[in-house]
Amino acid sequence: MVLLRAGGRSAPPLAALAQVLRLEQSRRTGLLFPLQKLERYLAPGTDTSRFRLFQPGLPALQRAEELFKSGRDHPIDYLSSAVRMAHAPALALPEVCFIGRSNVGKSSLIRALFSLSPEVEVRVSKTPGHTKKMNFFKVGKYFTLVDMPGYGYRAPQDFVEMVEAYLQERRNLKRTFMLIDGVVGLQKTDHVAVEMLEEFGIPYVIVLTKIDRASRGLLLKNVLEIQEYVKEKTQGCFPQLFLVSSLEFSGVHLLRCFVAHVTGNLPTVDTS
Repeated sequence: MVLLRAGGRSAPPLAALAQVLRLEQSRRTGLLFPLQKLERYLAPGTDTSRFRLFQPGLPALQRAEELFKSGRDHPIDYLSSAVRMAHAPALALPEVCFIGRSNVGKSSLIRALFSLSPEVEVRVSKTPGHTKKMNFFKVGKYFTLVDMPGYGYRAPQDFVEMVEAYLQERRNLKRTFMLIDGVVGLQKTDHVAVEMLEEFGIPYVIVLTKIDRASRGLLLKNVLEIQEYVKEKTQGCFPQLFLVSSLEFSGVHLLRCFVAHVTGNLPTVDTS
């Protein structure tokens, strides 16, 4: 595993909301709300209510972005790693964690979320899918974000013991973000993960990654299938999916806002 430091790199052009707002309206909407971009291709009469459950307005997006910008009075940094709960930092801050299959893009997404904070260290393996520890990031005095090891292929040997213990024992955990590859959709290992989250009664949300790599038809197919699965098979999952591209920053601004909201740092979200 290599430790990549964001210092010395300028933020990607569309990492900042101000840059996105300079785009023409259609592209701007597609970047901020990629799920809505798919609506025009749905068959007439398709229920799209689950596409717009969390649709914050510009002020909320701006306030959330400020949480992800580090400063002298608001430090954001990699805190520590742990291979078991006994080694996890004892923090009372609200916490969110990111889980998913190996090579689903967890660390890349976290780098995108923190892209406006040049001093944040994000642990990214040279070989995708090699995160073996729980990596903790402290966002000032507001919340902690945890990058969990991947499950399935290349999962660490003690994955079950590590992750199940964390999910069951971490009392300050506010939301689990379950990442699914937008190209391949739900896999058998994802079904097992959902069953685990449902069994533990943990609130979670599904995030589709790598949407820039999926054709529009394939992405729409996977979105509709997963939304139907969430509706029919789950109780603890937030009904709206979140679509992201860590490369193009599609959906990243919206995801920042949702993280801020579920950690209690954006208690009221004005919707557009």
